[in-house]
Amino acid sequence: MTTTVDSILTDDLLKRCMERAPGYDRDNSFCDEDFKELKAAGYLLAAVPKELGGLGLNLAQICQEQRRLGYHPAATALAVNMHFYWTGLAADVWRSGDMSTEWMLKAAAQGEVFAAGHAEGGNDLPLLLSTTKAEKVDGGYRFTGRKSFGSLTPVWTYLGLHGMDTSNPAAPKIVHAFMPRDSSGYTIENVWDTLGMRATQSQDTILNGTFVPDEYIVRVVDPGAAGVDLFVLGIFAWALMGFANVYYGNAQHVLDLTIEAVKNKKSLAITRTMAYHPEVQHAIAEMVIEMESVGAHIDRIAEEWSNGVDHGAAWPLKLTAAKRHAADGTWKVVDAAMDLQGGFSIFKTAGFERLWRDARLVKIHPANEALTIEFVGKTALGINPDESPRWG
Repeated sequence: MTTTVDSILTDDLLKRCMERAPGYDRDNSFCDEDFKELKAAGYLLAAVPKELGGLGLNLAQICQEQRRLGYHPAATALAVNMHFYWTGLAADVWRSGDMSTEWMLKAAAQGEVFAAGHAEGGNDLPLLLSTTKAEKVDGGYRFTGRKSFGSLTPVWTYLGLHGMDTSNPAAPKIVHAFMPRDSSGYTIENVWDTLGMRATQSQDTILNGTFVPDEYIVRVVDPGAAGVDLFVLGIFAWALMGFANVYYGNAQHVLDLTIEAVKNKKSLAITRTMAYHPEVQHAIAEMVIEMESVGAHIDRIAEEWSNGVDHGAAWPLKLTAAKRHAADGTWKVVDAAMDLQGGFSIFKTAGFERLWRDARLVKIHPANEALTIEFVGKTALGINPDESPRWG
């Protein structure tokens, strides 16, 4: 079992973050004050091993912390998750005896901020394939392509990215790298004006032959499932379980608000509050049951990862299935809450519509439904995930 830790996310800190959330959303601005306060409190060091200056939390413990943060300002929690899924997997790799990620942990302990640059237009297999070109040159690689949904755009100091080296067409490779902020040959395009999770400020990064030296090239692996080593699998684990818990926290917030709302909501058609309406009770029960199911599922997967359970080749199935369950379940709960809250919930002053918009983005985050179904179906049937479908 994972040990409970004393959280540095104090009630006062969380309250301040929650109070700032509507302003960030309204202004489409980065959660700058939240981020500075969380960093000053040491929260960004949560996944760094104690031996290297951090708090030493494992995936299950980080997920519980992210769930608490996500309950208050979900967008802030989602932005921070992009840093955790690098420092967390780096810690797992380091604990395995592989020192290739130690520099990342030492950099994080010194205040460096890591973000993710994986999303690409036209690529539904992030991490495993890439539309970005990686060209081997003396001393490193040059990357050319466009990355989206990175989060932490205003504050990252290292952008984790990947590209495909096709210099040998018969044996292409996926190259994973970390681009320092002071690199040349890239631009940031401010395109982030979105439905929800606006405070993440996930701007696009355009790579124009951007050079990354060999010291920041962490993996060169085969494309597809064949290249899934502990490093790549760790990205799945920390990213997907982080997403799941942030959105779970947001949905729990919505559920709590809805329960309180129906306890006070009146109707001329009944003598007591809407809490006594049989269909309202039915709807609340369905929402609670869904949250119980999702919570148990994502807790178990995070615990098993943290405790070193060996699922072998089934780990991608386990991780993508848990994230899919969380995505479907939490969105179902938040959308149902809109019906119970009624017409006033659509006004911005009520605060609920922001939570509803944020909740919808859980289905956008990878792994998307198509990839999840393919991974789970093929793995369950004993089919190589890299095998293409054949018709006729």
